[in-house]
Amino acid sequence: MPIDKTVGVIGIGLMGEPMARNLINAGYTVRIFTRTKSKAEKLIANGAQWCDSAAAVASEADVVITIVTDSPDVEAVYLGENGVCAGLRSGMLCIDMTTISPEVARRVAVEVGKRGGGFLDAPVSGGRTGAEAGTLAIMVGGSESDVARAKPIFDVLGANSVHCGAVGNGQITKLCNQILCGLNLLAVSEAMAFAKRNGLDLNTMLSVVTKGAAGSWALENLGRRMIDRDFAPMFMIDLQQKDLRLTLENARMNKVPLPGTALVHQLLAVNQAAGEGREGTQALAKTLERMAGLE
Repeated sequence: MPIDKTVGVIGIGLMGEPMARNLINAGYTVRIFTRTKSKAEKLIANGAQWCDSAAAVASEADVVITIVTDSPDVEAVYLGENGVCAGLRSGMLCIDMTTISPEVARRVAVEVGKRGGGFLDAPVSGGRTGAEAGTLAIMVGGSESDVARAKPIFDVLGANSVHCGAVGNGQITKLCNQILCGLNLLAVSEAMAFAKRNGLDLNTMLSVVTKGAAGSWALENLGRRMIDRDFAPMFMIDLQQKDLRLTLENARMNKVPLPGTALVHQLLAVNQAAGEGREGTQALAKTLERMAGLE
């Protein structure tokens, strides 16, 4: 039986809500906090225990998981008034599963360490579908002992958790993931527009190419949604844009040219300009269709 029986989850959104539910179903006592309490009502009905602040969660949990939106949100959740560090007890483990700047992850880790806690940066890939199924890929940065301690929790939340090195390396690995996701997304969107212009049956095309060398997660999952005109978010454009911004900022700082990533970032900005930022990333297909006059 895991030694950490009480887990706090801060951030009950697209990803945090199913992750907290999986922990409840696995037998953990789960304490939760999010800025809008109404978002937590279903979890409370399922057995989660509400706390009035991030500090209150930290004061009552063995392990705290945070999954919010962006770097400033993580800093506020940990370092702000009534934040995690205000309630942190020596020996606690903090796991941030938000995709944020590696520099912010390292800065928060230092502050947690000053108070006697451990810190892991552990961003995830797999979208809401993976969060619901407990099949997320988890990219972890931190000490070996903290990673080993978190392993039972990661096994509930994901199908594959990998220790990527020191704090911050989880975030850098996730940004590599987002480069790959962005360029795969563009490839699928271009193929769909090309097939549509040439009068192919899109379902027939998809059934063939998914079985060959071009097959990918993006093609199988997002391609199908493009055909069905299903733009509900597995992962929102606005969040992808945040991740690509972080990637490009780091690349600029380290003098790494990423022309393909920059192009995807600009094309998704077209979706945002059209009011589609809260749609799934597969809505990039609409931008390619507009450019080709296929609307």
